[in-house]
Amino acid sequence: MKRRNLLPAALLALPALGLASRALAQAWPIKPIRWIVPQPPGGTADFIARMLAEKVSERIGQPIVIDNKPGAGGNLGTDLGAKAAPDGYTIVLGTIGPIAVNASLFASLPFDPERDLVPITLTASYPCIFLANPEYAAKHGLDLGALRRLSSPLSYASPGNGTSPHLAGELFAMSAGAKLSHVPYKGSAAGLNDVVAGHVPMMVDALQPTALAFVRSGRLKAIGVTSLQRTPQLPDVPTVAESGVPGFEVTGWMGVLAPRATPAPVLTRLEEAFTAVLKLPEVKTVMAEKGAMDVPPTGSEHFRRFIREETGKWRKVVKTANIKVE
Repeated sequence: MKRRNLLPAALLALPALGLASRALAQAWPIKPIRWIVPQPPGGTADFIARMLAEKVSERIGQPIVIDNKPGAGGNLGTDLGAKAAPDGYTIVLGTIGPIAVNASLFASLPFDPERDLVPITLTASYPCIFLANPEYAAKHGLDLGALRRLSSPLSYASPGNGTSPHLAGELFAMSAGAKLSHVPYKGSAAGLNDVVAGHVPMMVDALQPTALAFVRSGRLKAIGVTSLQRTPQLPDVPTVAESGVPGFEVTGWMGVLAPRATPAPVLTRLEEAFTAVLKLPEVKTVMAEKGAMDVPPTGSEHFRRFIREETGKWRKVVKTANIKVE
């Protein structure tokens, strides 16, 4: 008899659960929200996150506190976000590496991006740039023939394994038949300095202010951008596609996600707040000034489809190029 009464009792509880969910959404947020950024302070991702945090905080009525947790190609901070309590008080900045690439690149991950995180919205997208020591650039530039004729692979630096610049270099080598050897750094600064010093002849980096400063000062030569069209910041620099790899395009990106099981009404409010802020003219202006950053299509559904497409694309590249990270 008791078992026969379980189902009706459960059904009667459903409206109460719905009321509780709505009550949570109305009360949320009642304290500051932690935004885990899996990159170090001072970089472009950190800057963009802080700018958006300030403006979203104004809309939701509570501070959003940036918590930088770099390490392991972004896996450390992303894992912390994935395993945080799904109560609406932790979100995480997602980038191409830990969200779409590292599952294919690393032997194992402590989290599953699709299973453990839920997308809220994309926030920014940007191209990468091929940079070279001026002496090397004067001799070779992005000459595909010269790169193919090399007797040994040409070293190129990147800000780290699984970053969009790393992937751009690997995709270029695979698409162009070029002989390249990846040298990962812990961020852009050390790699840029080594290319200036001539320790590494070339680097692929995000098109961001530090890289642009090296180019404009003459310490580095920009030899190709990974967007389909030339960028307004460097209108005289050809695209990689123009250099002989038709259709070549690599775009880095950032987005915001939350732990799986975060209440749907809270996710909706976060999505609405971020989407509204990303439409502000001053935000778009800062994005453009910070690098060739665009505000991509926003919203959780688009971000979910985008992650799926990016994961499939880079899985093929990692497998075909046999890229491995210990």
